Amino acid sequence: MALTLNEICRWIDHTALSQSIQAAGWVVPTVQTIHILAIAVVASSALMIDLRLIGVFWANRPMKNVTARFLPLVWWPLLVLLGTGIIMIIAEPARSLKNPAFQLKMGLLVGALIVTWLFQFFQRRDAGFGEPGARPRAGAATIAIVSMLLWSSIIFAGRWIAYFA
Repeated sequence: MALTLNEICRWIDHTALSQSIQAAGWVVPTVQTIHILAIAVVASSALMIDLRLIGVFWANRPMKNVTARFLPLVWWPLLVLLGTGIIMIIAEPARSLKNPAFQLKMGLLVGALIVTWLFQFFQRRDAGFGEPGARPRAGAATIAIVSMLLWSSIIFAGRWIAYFA
């Protein structure tokens, strides 16, 4: 028997963990703050890589050095985002799971992760990928622009969660 989204939200909302989080007034704001700080680390690190791909930032440094510095700060904080996101969903399941802005954010996140993975795939396949003298440059620039649009949209969608009923 398949549960509806309303039933899932109601079930989560009535768990002891959800009730405990809701009763402690400091948990949700604290977790939201950590979540926001983690997305800032992820988005700014992705931005540094993207700006390097289009030649605006550290164009004189090898792409592999820029990637080594910033790519771990894209992937590792995602674990923090996952943990804090789960806590926020448990605390207020209907506010998240039934919210169109949240659903959009999750779709955009999947897209951003795919684009980040594609960047890594192309870089591993071609060591010159994203280097200023490398041809073709259109692939690197396209990945960078799509990545910037996705991460920016994720931030906006995350903020809009508070304003959608």
